[in-house]
Amino acid sequence: MMETQKRMLEGRIIDTIKTVYDPEIPVNIYDLGLIYELNIEDDFTVKIRMTLTSPNCPMAEDLVREVQEKVKITSGVKDLDFNLTFDPPWDSEMISDEAKLELGLL
Repeated sequence: MMETQKRMLEGRIIDTIKTVYDPEIPVNIYDLGLIYELNIEDDFTVKIRMTLTSPNCPMAEDLVREVQEKVKITSGVKDLDFNLTFDPPWDSEMISDEAKLELGLL
């Protein structure tokens, strides 16, 4: 039962994250591959490890804040453990095939 709840919550979180876009690229941050890790603990604390396309991203604060705010209010999330990292550095190979098609990269 708990695993089913966790899978359902993960789906809601992914759908929520897919509403966040890097303003310079017309693709959501999930399909860009900016979410390195998404785990849900047994107490429904969500752990997210995320990166940005560049450490010098001018929208860094806004993107991070938007992800944090939206995930925290997702139904079923008890708490959020958020970590921004640049290791490994993001590159275009992390973009989903669907997003590559959308961007004309395939």
